[in-house]
Amino acid sequence: MRVALYNPDIPQNVAAVARLAACFGVALDLVEPFGFVWDERKLRRVGMDYLDRVEIVRHAGWAAFRDATRGARLVLMTTKGATPLPAFAFRPGDVLLFGRESAGVPDAVHDAADARVAIPIRAETRSLNLAMSAAVAVGEALRQTGGYPAFQAK
Repeated sequence: MRVALYNPDIPQNVAAVARLAACFGVALDLVEPFGFVWDERKLRRVGMDYLDRVEIVRHAGWAAFRDATRGARLVLMTTKGATPLPAFAFRPGDVLLFGRESAGVPDAVHDAADARVAIPIRAETRSLNLAMSAAVAVGEALRQTGGYPAFQAK
């Protein structure tokens, strides 16, 4: 399973999702361009030493990302999704794609997705933070596929 961020705007969200990916053993794909200057020192403020424990792949654009993930099912997490998260059946090889914080994804990216999934939230709210959305979706996908790391009591 992989998590992909399309043109992310906020470095703190990228770092938080990288930490999430490290903790759960999923890879992280970052589709450029970013809405910020990549500065690993600043990302470490949120991501801490977890950035060294996750596979992060940067892609030079949408076409490069699609080439690299060819054959994987692309699951777009979007407020415009047709399927609510609890009703969607994840597979171990899925790529969970999240759009830009400020604008989501363009229509061409939306149309390229194999599935469009929405996290149900209360009607009077607009959306979750990107990192929170990733945590909810990754948690559900791992639960469904039996992909959680082995539990170790501390």
